Amino acid sequence: MKWILLLALLAGVAASAGPLRFFLGTYTDKGLSHGIYTGTLDADTGVLSPLELAAAAPSPNYLALSPDGRFLYANTATNGGCVTAFRVEAKGRLTRLNDLPSGNGGCHVSVDATGRNVFVANYSGGSVASFRTREDGSLEKRVAFLPQQGSGPNPQRQTKPYLHSAYAGPGNTRVYTCDLGTDSIWTFDLNAATGDLTPAVPPAAKVPPGSGPRHLAWHPNGRFAYVNGEMGLNVTAFRVDEKSGQLSAMLPDQPTLTPGTDTEGFTTAEIFCHPSGRWLYVSNRDVSGRGRDSLTVFAIRADGRLTWQQEFPVPVKVPRGFGLDPSGRWLICAGQQDNQITVLKIDQRNGNLTAIGQTATVGAPVCVLFSNNGF
Repeated sequence: MKWILLLALLAGVAASAGPLRFFLGTYTDKGLSHGIYTGTLDADTGVLSPLELAAAAPSPNYLALSPDGRFLYANTATNGGCVTAFRVEAKGRLTRLNDLPSGNGGCHVSVDATGRNVFVANYSGGSVASFRTREDGSLEKRVAFLPQQGSGPNPQRQTKPYLHSAYAGPGNTRVYTCDLGTDSIWTFDLNAATGDLTPAVPPAAKVPPGSGPRHLAWHPNGRFAYVNGEMGLNVTAFRVDEKSGQLSAMLPDQPTLTPGTDTEGFTTAEIFCHPSGRWLYVSNRDVSGRGRDSLTVFAIRADGRLTWQQEFPVPVKVPRGFGLDPSGRWLICAGQQDNQITVLKIDQRNGNLTAIGQTATVGAPVCVLFSNNGF
């Protein structure tokens, strides 16, 4: 029944879709970008509108929207590292509300189901922070700040915790953070009424040693989660306990590159589930400069396990971020190194990707965020 309702909802979205609003997070340190950009994607043709500056901000590297789409939050380089709140105006323009210090090296931001709690993962500082918001979307205060401890087997990159992302889980009772440095998915109990975080029992789930967990994707049914290993070039699938929220790995993990590929210079970056729950997408970055960047597609089986399906060579360099539109028909991939975004069409029969020749230029795009609230 849940699957029938989900498919009906997706069909309704597709039938009523107009221009699809999206936002781009960028790095501004090279002067090619000035902040957060916005544009629209034609839902029928995949044609891009011209990109416009939505708000000036220093290196807004990751973005998140409140559930109602009225407010946007960004990690910025303001005063050494802040989370910044914006109000979303007509045509995607953003009005800055305020900012608060987030910690050292904020690299990911997310919002819980109530819209009143914002979470930031601090990479360099190895910590997670939570913030309470006001009714007007501005940030009221930092409620929790939790540095982690530990290390991993890689002597170059896992000498200490490096938290790379933070997400509220199904039911909005827990927060999960991917720690590249310790191969851990740290888990915290969430008090949604206050935003407070306390370590869960057990405190973490693990991925294979040396994987370096980066980002997490929830399955729409809430029963499965998927974590990409930045260094391991892999995806670990987890079952989610309905009552406790505990993650249980379904090993073995799945490689993201075609067997036989020379893995030197590769790391994974972003991961998302298709809105239908049928496919999973992961980006592979070739930082060696040989131009082997790709997106891998997995089919998701009924038991949550993955089947490798396609590795698509994307026509951008270093695809750090990408986003899927709410109808599940289009994917926008961002090339951090070549200052390009490109539109890919998603085959609704098998989830495979094809390029349609739609591109746009913007300085160092690293995050693609579609709006569920139109304009």
